[in-house]
Parts: sequence; C-alpha cells; structure tokens
Amino acid sequence: MSLNGDWRERAATVAGRLADALFAPPAAKPGGDRASSDQRWRGQSLAAGAAGVAVLHGIRARAGIGDWATVDAWLIAATREELSAGTGAGLWFGAPALAFALATAAAPGRYRSARQHLDTAVANMIERRLAAANGRINAGQRPERAEYDLVRGLTGLGAHLLTSRPDAEQLRRILAYLVRLSEPLPTSGTVGLTLPGWWNGDLPVGASVDAFADGHADLGMAHGIAGPLALLALAYRRGIVVPGHLDALNRMCDWLDSWRQDSPTGPWWPEKITLSELTAGRPVQAGPGRASWCYGTPGLARAQQLAAIALTDMARQERAEAALAGCLSNPAQLVQFVDPTLCHGWAGLLTTVHRAAADARFHPLGNHLPALTDQLLGSLDAAEPASRWPPGLIEGTAGIAAVLHSLTIDTTATWETALLLGLPQT
Repeated sequence: MSLNGDWRERAATVAGRLADALFAPPAAKPGGDRASSDQRWRGQSLAAGAAGVAVLHGIRARAGIGDWATVDAWLIAATREELSAGTGAGLWFGAPALAFALATAAAPGRYRSARQHLDTAVANMIERRLAAANGRINAGQRPERAEYDLVRGLTGLGAHLLTSRPDAEQLRRILAYLVRLSEPLPTSGTVGLTLPGWWNGDLPVGASVDAFADGHADLGMAHGIAGPLALLALAYRRGIVVPGHLDALNRMCDWLDSWRQDSPTGPWWPEKITLSELTAGRPVQAGPGRASWCYGTPGLARAQQLAAIALTDMARQERAEAALAGCLSNPAQLVQFVDPTLCHGWAGLLTTVHRAAADARFHPLGNHLPALTDQLLGSLDAAEPASRWPPGLIEGTAGIAAVLHSLTIDTTATWETALLLGLPQT
C-alpha cells in the first residue's frame, strides 16, 4: 500500500512533536514509603503511565529516530514503585504491563535479569488465574469479565505471551481455556435460552442494577468476547493451535452474527446484551455507538476479519470488511468521537483501519487512511499535548504518537498486540 507523501509527512512531524513533549519523565515525588494508587498507576500502566510512554520511545529507537537513553529513563520511571501482581494487575497495569513494555521497547540484550524476574511473576499470575478459571468452569459458575478480558484477564496475558514467548506452554493453556470459555453455560432457570460461556455477573459502571441483575454478555474488544476471538485468531495464524480451536472461533463468530444489526448505513453490534434482551432476541440499544476500537464497529469488525482469515471463510471476511467500510462512511458513528486517543478516539480508529487494510481482500479500506489521519491531526492541540491527556499508550499522548509513527513506518508493530490488532513481528 502506497501512502501519499503529504499526509505521511504530516503524521511523522506530529508524531515527533508529541514524542518530544514526552522526552523526560516527571521527577519522583518525595514522600512516604508507600506509593499511592495514583502514583503506581502513573508508573506501571500501559494505559496512562510511564510503561506506555517507554513503548513509544522504544519503537522510535528501533526505527533509528529516537534514543535508547530516553527509553531507559521511562522504564526506570515505571519501576519506581513496588510492582503490582495481584488481582488488579493485567496486560495494561502492573507486572504484565512492564513485562510487555520490556519486550516491545527495551534495547536488545538489555534488562535480562529484570525480564527473567518479570517473566516469573507473570507466569505465577497465569498459573493462579488459570487454576481459578478452570475451577470456576468445572463448577458451572459464571465468570467475571476480569477473568478473561484483554485489560486485566487471561486474554491480555495471552497477548503478552504471543508477543514475547509464543512457544510458551502457558500460551497454549490460555488458548485451551478460551476454547472452554466459548462453550455454553448450564442454563438453570433460563428455560429455552442458551447462555454463552462468557455470560458474566458484573455490573458495568453507571449501569442499572435491575437491568443487569441476571448478568450480561459483553461484545467489545477491551472487556468482551471480541478480545478472546481476536487472540484465538492471531494465535491460529501464527500456527499455535489447540484442540477445539476452530470450533471456538466458529461459536464466537456465530454468536456475534446473531447480534449483528443491519441498517441503511451498514451493520453494527450492541455493546452488551442483558437477559431481557436475550429473551426478546433484540437489543435495547437503538443504533450504533461511536466508532471506537474498544466497543464500536471497528474493533468488532477487525476481530471478525481476523477470525475469517484463520477460518479461510471468504464470505465472513467480506462481511467484516463491509461492516468496517460502512462505519467509515457513516457520519453518525464518527461524529460521536470526543478525543483523539487510542482506546476511545480517532487514533484507535485509524490504527484499526490501518491493520485491517493490510489484510483486506474485498474492500479498499486503505483509501480511508488519508482522511482519517487528517481527522486525527485536526483533533489535536499539539502545542500542549501532555496537559490535555495522560502520558500513556492506550489512553494518552504516547498512543497517539505511536499510531502516527506506525503510519509513517508502515510495518506490523509489535506494540499493537496490546490491542489485538495484528501479529507481532517475528
């Protein structure tokens, strides 16, 4: 795919400006022996903190347009406080986040002892999480989203292993768990209904207790079934296959098919399905939300495109690409953006389309990249980026810069495995 020079040059210029604004980490705050949760979040977070900024500077250093000393400074900032390896830790925060940052950002040969220490901590986490998850399935109980999702759950830990240790036996065991997750739950008290294995009892933030009293199914990439679907598909493309792998892909895809909503501007999917909606066979959500990576059509379409490629299902791939193309031509979805960041905003849409375009066979998705880049650049106040957003990768300035940088280099970026958008480099 050939990128037009003008917007490519603009993207490179702004990426450099944003990276320069994150040249040096803030000084450590003097204080007590124990760090506040806010301090820990700002350090060991891919989403909003120093670990995510280290990833940005690492990919720029690998491309020869940054320096390793800056990477080291941000990695040191990320490790000022005691690392979290408890229930709140996952790919985007804590020991796994720093392990991912070292795998994707550190100079070759650096931090070998730290990597080994983190690998051990993450491996122990995975063992505990797998034992609890499989025990929960054996007992016929519902999961919590944090058991399996990308942000904190086993899908995110699997994404890290796919990036750093694709030959690890633990990765295969995570994939085997996701196969089990795809199988229906026991349906006591719900005669005539089949609950998917990822039907959870969580109460989403701001949601009505009554509406979600009987649980729900989350469809999104960040917290829902699209994340496990994408990881299974990416692993399959990498040649990492477990028993029941294709069956799980088909079950997840079939379920998403059942909740696909067609409209004159193209198909879309609801964010969540409650028991009352499952009983009625239709969602309460009246139309598509914003075109974000985390819950919107782009992330769901990319996950299904990846699954279709793994399944060699050309009809499914065409439908997925058509859904993404329709979204990009629908102002009602695009107008809902309120920020430029990766998770919720223009940067996430742009990088999703960039990666989907590289695999597209039926729709020229790459033709949208110049206009989407203009939309992202137009949404920025590049003069004071750090004052408007957190510094990190998923929710902040570093992620915007990483997307613009990846457009100019136009290679498959290892860091994007944190969003399950593509295969890591080999």
